[in-house]
Amino acid sequence: MSEPVTVNIPHKLGLTEAKSRVGSGIHTLGDIIPGASLTDHHWEGDHLHFTLEAVGQRIGSEMQIREDEVYAIFDLPPMLAMFANKIKEKLQKEAPKMLE
Repeated sequence: MSEPVTVNIPHKLGLTEAKSRVGSGIHTLGDIIPGASLTDHHWEGDHLHFTLEAVGQRIGSEMQIREDEVYAIFDLPPMLAMFANKIKEKLQKEAPKMLE
């Protein structure tokens, strides 16, 4: 069974600027999970859907860009779910750098 990991990334950029910065920084997400790479991404309005692959596992993910926060959901497969807390800690630390 998969384990969703959620992270809220507050910002003061406004919707348009936050969306632009996330779009420009999406490639850095592969660095957050060791050995992961971004394999797919597409926008649906203010939602960015993307897939990371790590150790042969696919991580379906989504970022909802909002006026004052980015809400991210990473759906970890069972093999990676045991690392959910460590992954969440790293995401909380590293993901805000996408908005800089």
